[in-house]
Order: sequence, then C-alpha cells, then structure tokens
Amino acid sequence: MSESQNIEWKESWRDEYLKWICGFANAQGGKIYIGMNDDGEVVGVEKSKKLLEDIPNKIVNALGIVADVNLHNKDGKDYIEIIVSANPYPVSYHGEYHYRSGSTKQQLVGPALNQFLLKKTGITWDSVPIDGIKPEDFRHDSFDIFREQAERSQRMDSKALSVDNPQLLDNLNLLNNDIPTRAAILLFHHKPEKWIPGSFIKIGYFKSDSDIVYQDEVHGSLISQADNVIDLIYLKYLKGIISYDNITRVETYPYPKEGLREAVLNAIAHKNYATLTPIQIRVYDDKIMIANDCVFPEDWTVENLMKPHKSRPYNPLIASTFYRAGYIESWGRGIEKIKESCEASKNPQPEYLIHHEDFMITFFAGKTTQTPTQTPTQTPTQTELSELVLAVIREHPEYSQKQIAEQLDWKRDRVKYYVKRLKDEKIIRRVGTTHKGYWKIID
Repeated sequence: MSESQNIEWKESWRDEYLKWICGFANAQGGKIYIGMNDDGEVVGVEKSKKLLEDIPNKIVNALGIVADVNLHNKDGKDYIEIIVSANPYPVSYHGEYHYRSGSTKQQLVGPALNQFLLKKTGITWDSVPIDGIKPEDFRHDSFDIFREQAERSQRMDSKALSVDNPQLLDNLNLLNNDIPTRAAILLFHHKPEKWIPGSFIKIGYFKSDSDIVYQDEVHGSLISQADNVIDLIYLKYLKGIISYDNITRVETYPYPKEGLREAVLNAIAHKNYATLTPIQIRVYDDKIMIANDCVFPEDWTVENLMKPHKSRPYNPLIASTFYRAGYIESWGRGIEKIKESCEASKNPQPEYLIHHEDFMITFFAGKTTQTPTQTPTQTPTQTELSELVLAVIREHPEYSQKQIAEQLDWKRDRVKYYVKRLKDEKIIRRVGTTHKGYWKIID
C-alpha cells in the first residue's frame, strides 16, 4: 500500500491535517493514517486514546462533517485510521476549500473554486441568471440566424420557432424565472462581452510563431460568431486552388472544411468562458491551430477522447442550443467527424493536446497537387468582395440579403458577412424593415 488519491500517511497528528480531511471530503473520500511514516511503516503515535477522542470533535467543529476514527495496533505500536467519506456538498476549512488530487492537497481558488462549487451544487456555469437585463433588450439578428439554421436542421418544429424572442429563450431553457442566463446572453445578445469579457474569437495569420502578418477579432453573440467565423477563415486566411470540371469551377483548399468547421464550433460551444480569455485560431502556411480554455471530465485524456464516448458538455445549455441549430452533434461524435473528414480529403490526422484546462487541436495542410489545368490563385481580397456586394446594392437597393446572395450565386452567410462589413465601414445603411426597406449608400 502506498500514498495515492485515497491514502495519506502522517507520523504524528497536527491540527493542520484537518485541511487534508477537507480535501478528501471534497474529492472521492479517503483514509489518513496517523502514526505511519512515508514508507507506510507503523512508527506509533503517542497519546493515542486522547487523540481517539479529540480528532472526531475537531473534525466536527472545524468542518461540520463526521468521520470514522479507529485505533489500531501493530507490533505493540498504536496508530490511528481516519476514514473520510466523499461529501455531496462543499466542505470548507475556515472559509478555505481544499481538494485531494492524486497524492496532493490543493487549495481551490479563482476559476477552479467556481467550477468546484457549481459542480457540488448541481448548477452549471452557463445556467446562472444575470440580473439587470431583460429578454426584450436583445436584438433580433441572432434570433433570425438561429431560426433559419434550426429550421434547416429540422431539430425544432416550426411552431416552436414561430414564437416571439422571449418565448423562444424560454423554450430553449435559457431563462431562469424570466431572467436571462449566462447562456442566453452569450448565445443571443449582440454585446455579451459587457457581462462576460473574453467571449470572442481571435484569428491571426502567422509566418512563424513570433511573426504575425495580420489578424481579426470576431465579436458578437455566439450564434453570429458561429455563422461568420468559418467563412472569414476561408475567404481571408486560406488560398484555394482553382480547377475546372468541364465548365464547373472547383475550389480546393488545404484543409477539410467540415472537419475545421466541427473543431471551431465545438470550441465555441464547449469553451470555459469563466477564464475571460478568447478562443485563438492561428493560421500558418502549413497548419491551423485552434486553442481554447475548457473543462474536461476528470477521467478524460487524449486517449479516451479519441475513442467513442458520451457527450458530457461543460455548457449544456449552450451545447443544446448549438445542437438545435445544427451546428454540433449531441452524441460525442465531434472527434470522429473530424477524423472522417481528414480521411476523405486525404489530410493528415490532427494532433490534440490537453494541458490542464487548455485544449488545442492542430490541423495540417494536405498535399494538394496541381495539374496543367489547375491554376493557383489568391483568394479575392475583402475589398474586392465587398465591391461585388455594393455593386448589386447600387443596382437593386430594394434587394434583401437573400436576393443579393441569389444574384451573386453566393451562400447567404457570405453575403451577411460583407453586408455587415459595409455597414461597419459606414458605406451603407438599412432604411426601413428587413422585408420592406431598402439600402442607402452613404457618400
């Protein structure tokens, strides 16, 4: 027998060992032996009968729990066994929370303490309500995107989607006594960083680890981030190879879009937003690295992450909403889908790194070969693509974004991105409603 997650040896009793008992109670329980050295040998303890009376009282008075305290004897030497059960509620020692991890005792502070208390009380981080804001304060943009995506995914019926925005939040379990939860604000509010700093995405193009060429930040609700970030990566950060199948133009990129999309959307859904740091996406010539803070179940490693596993999201409300929008699966198949997409595109399998509460996935560029009929081309610049949208608006100011997409033969998400860019640059503005208004070009 050796010291482990559930075993601790001490040669003599000190009141500070109440912290160790607190740690066992907050973790999986365990045993402390008083009168044994670091090799697990019985060395004996003085005044064992008095300790047999004092220790239980000190545990109750300091920690508010009851532990079994037993007296044993080996080769004429007394030693004491303290058996601590795992407690379903948080246990503190003079206001401090301790936790047994491996063969060490750790004092929980900051985000780690927050996660521990939420877990013990059965409350998830994203379900906590935030006062001072009402469902009516949310803008319509993200709700419109969600309704469109959820209807396309067929994971919500049209009746549930046709209600007003506050009722939709309630249908998605995002209200707590009519107060928006953290999940509601992150998912649908246009400025979630007012309450949750760091809830955005940073993208950078790097020539080397220390040489960044240009960068972007994607802000707004998680729904709008999910709607825009993949298009931004492919339109601005990646170069495609153009080929033709008869008269059909084919664009081939160095990374599988479905796999990259899965990784980015899972990073958004499962991020630990309590750390207040953004998701980071680093784009190189030969790889893309996606890093975010997250909290994995204690028994998860890279090895069992690669195997079939249950879905145990850290943000169940955010994950459920993303599932209904068709952004992610609910069966823990994200890694499997990434593997399948890399196999289909003949890309190397990504590398995964779990370090404490950081998770990073690295995609490697595929070896795309060129034939005489293929011509490498630069992706059109942001300005050039914006001008295409602006040209349609000049000719048809009454067009909706859907009609602009049809005119350009683009996806609607792509038009949304460039319309927003033109609006942010104060080149255009919308007059009237979405369906009955028109675009005004600002000189």
